[in-house]
Amino acid sequence: MNITDLTQRPPRNPRVKLGGYVILPRMLDKGRAQLAGKAGEYHFACPLDQRLLSFTGLSAEEISNLLKQGKSDTEVLAWIRERVNKNEWEIAAWSEYQNRRGPSDNESREHYNESIQKLAPDRDDLVTWFDLLEIDDYVSFGGAA
Repeated sequence: MNITDLTQRPPRNPRVKLGGYVILPRMLDKGRAQLAGKAGEYHFACPLDQRLLSFTGLSAEEISNLLKQGKSDTEVLAWIRERVNKNEWEIAAWSEYQNRRGPSDNESREHYNESIQKLAPDRDDLVTWFDLLEIDDYVSFGGAA
């Protein structure tokens, strides 16, 4: 099992899909890193991960237990497919919505704008939560915004 050391590099991009699900590969990277004591500033079962868990009806504990058993991405996906009754089109629509989702209320918009100002004040092309995560990952590991 290849554990991503999140003190050295970020988890997979939130847009990367596994079985059609965005967020899932990133969540698995964070879960494995947490179990290995290599999560750095990243958090398994964070609010982003909770969106996936809520959509699928799964719990963080269930996913963590699979990772403790050393299950691969393919094995985790097979386990999810056995338990989650979602059609391909439902997964695709949910993933596309997550991909385009931006701050929707004043509180989250304020947090989003403050974060962008800290990370990439000269960028006006960042509008989604995934955009924020991407630039945060990049800047956190030495990239220039």
